[in-house]
Amino acid sequence: MRTALLQSSGRPGSVVENLKVLDEATGRAAAAGAGLLVAPEMFLTGYAIGDDIARLAEPADGDSADAIAEIATRHGVAVAYGYPEREGESVFNSAQLISADGTRLANYRKTHLFGCFERDHFTPGEQPVVQAELGGLRVGLMICYDVEFPENVRAHALAGTDLLLVPTAQMHPFQFVAESVVPVRAFENQMYVAYVNRVGQEGEFEFVGLSTLAGPDGVARARAGRGEELVLADADPGFLTASREANPYLKDRRPGFYGSLI
Repeated sequence: MRTALLQSSGRPGSVVENLKVLDEATGRAAAAGAGLLVAPEMFLTGYAIGDDIARLAEPADGDSADAIAEIATRHGVAVAYGYPEREGESVFNSAQLISADGTRLANYRKTHLFGCFERDHFTPGEQPVVQAELGGLRVGLMICYDVEFPENVRAHALAGTDLLLVPTAQMHPFQFVAESVVPVRAFENQMYVAYVNRVGQEGEFEFVGLSTLAGPDGVARARAGRGEELVLADADPGFLTASREANPYLKDRRPGFYGSLI
């Protein structure tokens, strides 16, 4: 499945403008033959927008979800995007996957909140593995800091995730995560990992870009630079099957030894 990574910070604070950016990028992805577009963490509203996070938060089935479903349907491309999700008095840092026919396939709430900023504005999610079937692949969702915990990604591997989507707001000086950690996670768990970042200065944060689609061989199929960019690469089920047959990591595990980890 050809996958488009939208590396952009959009227009922080403006849902209307970010929907326009997403619409234009989805059109370009469709023209390039993509079946899926992935946007960064909190793309719908912006990340470093303070109390506007709570003001702009929407339910998973809110107006913006409907607008993105229309974008996906019109272009014939599935869309995954980050947004602040409101449920009652709680606000979650969430990511949602909508199919090319406009169906809401999966919604994930970030389980590992990073730093005081996120802990001040969000409630942590409680469901570690969220998946959906898309284009012949089992697709999982995770957000930014979550992927830095090996147990998190291994849980997806054991649940059969083929392509892990990771909308991200990864900042300086942690660019080694995009450069090194993500390809290793893909290799040690025998899956594709699409890690899609914001760019540039936003409030106190400097986002470093470097979005990538890493394969189960640990090789980046696509790698963005430090600016706004749309990059594309393929998640190939046939290559994934062959890689899993050749790599014994998951078969050679001895879970009885790992009880002390929890």
